[in-house]
Amino acid sequence: MNGNIRIGNLFGIPFLINPSWFFVLALVTWSYGSGLTQFPELTGITPWLLGLVTALLLFSSVLAHELGHSFVAISQGIPVKSITLFIFGGLATLEKESETPLQAFLVAIAGPLVSLLLFGLLTFVATTAPLTTPLQAIISLVAYINLVLAAFNMIPGLPLDGGNVLKAIVWKVTGNPNKGVIIAGRVGQVIGWIAIALGILSIIGVSQVGSIWTLLIGTFLLQNAGFAAQSATVQDKLSQYTAEDAVIADSPIVSSSLSIREFVNNYVIGKERWKKFLLVDENQQLLGFVTTEDLKQIHTSDWNDIYLTELVKPVPEADTIAADTSLLEVAKLFETTEARELVVISAAGKVLGLLEKASIIKLMTEQEDIKNKAAIESAQEEEKAIVN
Repeated sequence: MNGNIRIGNLFGIPFLINPSWFFVLALVTWSYGSGLTQFPELTGITPWLLGLVTALLLFSSVLAHELGHSFVAISQGIPVKSITLFIFGGLATLEKESETPLQAFLVAIAGPLVSLLLFGLLTFVATTAPLTTPLQAIISLVAYINLVLAAFNMIPGLPLDGGNVLKAIVWKVTGNPNKGVIIAGRVGQVIGWIAIALGILSIIGVSQVGSIWTLLIGTFLLQNAGFAAQSATVQDKLSQYTAEDAVIADSPIVSSSLSIREFVNNYVIGKERWKKFLLVDENQQLLGFVTTEDLKQIHTSDWNDIYLTELVKPVPEADTIAADTSLLEVAKLFETTEARELVVISAAGKVLGLLEKASIIKLMTEQEDIKNKAAIESAQEEEKAIVN
């Protein structure tokens, strides 16, 4: 969320507030404060102060809910980047996903369980403690809100907790975490559309169910669930291919046995694409790289007598990758490092070529085109069969 305000740490977790939260805080304070004016013993600004306390208790409940997720994640060795309060509630941002379906399930279910625990505890206090009527009303209301918070979050669609529970279940059944996200994301989109429809119908007076908030929440669910499903679809496709599949066909690989003159004549003159070349020995093992800039250090009269081995520079190990590495892992590597290209090495240690972000995109585009072409041809064949 852009524009978040950091107000400190909670148990070592950065705690952020989005500006939209202040609008909801004021709205909830006004709404609850108005309700408390019915108690004659509350005079002056007291109802509004208690309304503010109620609103803060509400958001404290949301915060406790997110801490439930966070503590379970931390117990699994997953760092929590932050907890953010915003217009629709709270969000705990994790450094990475859980490693197993069970761990993902436990992280997802922890928040609703905390809310249910608070519901039970507050209900017990409201019904047994000797409280004034207004205070009892406040505690009962916060208890009810925690119950609603738990129930609402268990709706089985992303980005809600119930969607993450569904994701974990599908992951367990299929063995594919991306399938879980895709299915839970699609369910979240359906729920989002239903909420939007109910919100619109209530606004125009056709339905008694829903409100402007239903419309806003539906829009939020639709956008986030769609993004999650789309992202998971891409990740699922990437996981089906390896680094070897995306190697650039005409990668700049040259033999170290070449003289500079031979190298320039065969690979440089009239060819502007590559400025950096991979050097390999007679067994196609990586020796390092040379650049066209390196040639400027050598006088052209010496090009016949100097070989590329004398100009070779080592390739950092971080810039090499095994050929059987999934493209999903490769894509993550590009996102988390400053690497612009990677040298793909086979299991036998041979250099297969270079891999860039652009080559991954090209492979995905080609595969999508092949898929679409196959679908068109299949439809045409079915049409012919029906006609015949």
